[in-house]
Amino acid sequence: MKQTIAIQGVQGSNHHKVAQSYFGEDVLLDECLSFDALVNSLMEEKSNYAIMALENTIAGSIIPNYALIDAYNIHINGEFYLSIHHNLMALPNQTMEDIKEVCSHPMALLQCKEFFKKYPHIKLVEDVDTAAVAQRIQEEQRLGVAAIATKMAAELFELEILSSEIQTIKTNETRFVILQKQKPSNGIDQIDKASLRFELEHKKGSLATILNVMSDCKLNLTKIQSLPIIETPWKYAFFVDVTFDAYEDYEKAVSVLEIMTTKLKVLGTYKNRQGL
Repeated sequence: MKQTIAIQGVQGSNHHKVAQSYFGEDVLLDECLSFDALVNSLMEEKSNYAIMALENTIAGSIIPNYALIDAYNIHINGEFYLSIHHNLMALPNQTMEDIKEVCSHPMALLQCKEFFKKYPHIKLVEDVDTAAVAQRIQEEQRLGVAAIATKMAAELFELEILSSEIQTIKTNETRFVILQKQKPSNGIDQIDKASLRFELEHKKGSLATILNVMSDCKLNLTKIQSLPIIETPWKYAFFVDVTFDAYEDYEKAVSVLEIMTTKLKVLGTYKNRQGL
């Protein structure tokens, strides 16, 4: 039976590329035009897994997505790092001077803003998804409007690429996480990374103490992100990613953190995919 994978966006999007790379091409897609809809797909069991972008090397963390994972108690089962290549595309036989408007996801526009400084006549418009804009341009035959999307989207929707690799920094990479509703059953031999969420007492040095515990237990901190706790003004939850060589070191660290934090949640344990 084919797996159903929820993605943010439509076919041809970067989420679609990750789904194919991680699960193979023989999967069904549940196309979601927002991350809220993606989470609902998972929670309502319309999909077996969901692909969610979490951070980008240019634009930084997608903070609302941390809040979604936390609020719905979703589990991280894996991760995937994708090199992002932004291409400007439109209906054939047009030039840059013909383009009056570019529609795309806010993150894509942010990652390409230096390119558009050369074309002040072009209006930049935020939209829900990169590939969805490409699809709409083709369906509505919209002249004078361009999309920022993947080469896959250009091929799927028969658009012409006006300019390739328009992202500001060429080594542009996004980290995606693989999500599921149930707790994963990853074997210890498959695990060398963990995502944790914790809260601390509001006192001097509490975070530094926790970071020292991680270091003493031979954990390598690869990410730390704070997020306000809405119901408690000026108090924050911390989201961290750690890698480790020995699962026993991780178990030891968790046992200590459970004592030293006011609330600890393991969001997921999985295989570190960076650099693969």
